[in-house]
Amino acid sequence: MAFQTVRDPAQGRLLLLAGILFLSYLCVAISLPVVPVYVSGELGLGNVWAGLAVGIAFLSTILTRGFAGSLSDRHGAKVAVGRGLGFYVVGAAASALTGMMAGTPLAGYAVLIAGRLLIGLGESLVAVGIIAWGIGLVGPARSGKVLALVGAALYGALAVGGPIGLALFERLGFAGAMAVSAALPCLGLLAIAPLAGVPVVSAKARPSFLRVVGRIGPHGAIVCLQGIGFAAIGAFFALYFLDRGWAHAGLGLTAFGGGFVLVRMLFGHLPDRIGGLPVAIGSLGVEAVGQAMIFAANGPALALLGAFLTGLGCSMIFPAMGREVVRLVEPHLRGTALGGFSAFQDLAYGLTGPVAGLLADRAGYRSVFLIGAGAALAGLAVALWLRRMQAMAGDAAQGSPS
Repeated sequence: MAFQTVRDPAQGRLLLLAGILFLSYLCVAISLPVVPVYVSGELGLGNVWAGLAVGIAFLSTILTRGFAGSLSDRHGAKVAVGRGLGFYVVGAAASALTGMMAGTPLAGYAVLIAGRLLIGLGESLVAVGIIAWGIGLVGPARSGKVLALVGAALYGALAVGGPIGLALFERLGFAGAMAVSAALPCLGLLAIAPLAGVPVVSAKARPSFLRVVGRIGPHGAIVCLQGIGFAAIGAFFALYFLDRGWAHAGLGLTAFGGGFVLVRMLFGHLPDRIGGLPVAIGSLGVEAVGQAMIFAANGPALALLGAFLTGLGCSMIFPAMGREVVRLVEPHLRGTALGGFSAFQDLAYGLTGPVAGLLADRAGYRSVFLIGAGAALAGLAVALWLRRMQAMAGDAAQGSPS
């Protein structure tokens, strides 16, 4: 079933939440192509340090997903979102301060890392809170569509945030670009203030975060492996173009985000209709092709097409697996489970930056995208295994006496 019209009050609030998420996530999107260029250029540090500056925010998100999910389950999604937006503002402001410290690169880098850690914490709280808030509004039966809409907001922000960030960097410098990104979550805080939250589901027994994560491990592994391709584009696509002397270095995330949002808008209903695993299997194959095209590109057009295909492939994997995760856990653990599930994707983002930076120093930027293609194929293997296990369980259930 397609999304209900905006005349449905719950659907209208869900769309408003997606708009707030889009606006606030520009705080992250603007910084992604700017931070590595600033660190490797104006601060004069290497690719590893540039990759670390990008990846540290995702590492912060990984380490705080459990906290974000528990806060959402216990105190409500609105509380989690509000606190996350506040951390966005403080983290981006700290990053802006770094832009005034180019003369002291090590001190400036330390302040930048602190700001990136706060942005990572903000991302954890905002994303988990918005997802839990949305599912609370429209119900778990439409969780796949909620996750698809949330992802469209996130990656739509990435699509426009990359070129906006580079344009701001050229005109206002790093401090100016980060100051603009700090202002955007303030608008989100104003927008959520009059909104009603969703009720908190009370429960006496709550298993540990690690126990909940253990139940969703294979599904998380799939989103982790698919996330490597996006992380490679986010951290090194612009540097890859600059190294090759190609034009349009800022359009990598735009091409990725365009493909991502296109699939989310046209096929966001598929996980709820045909199941998450069939969607993930097809998607991972497309992502692998896209990453291989970037690796083999002999010009900017083919590389941008590869980024677009990567976006097409990555688009539905998170909502497809997220739908399965929501079905695996009880309502009072939904935020915790989604926090743990999201941490798998964050793990890919956090590790890809510094590891790929080491690889880029030794084998060139293009090698990073070969790793992305291999990771997508590994995710495809896990998804095929899960589907086989699912089919075997179904056959066993049919064969058992009633």
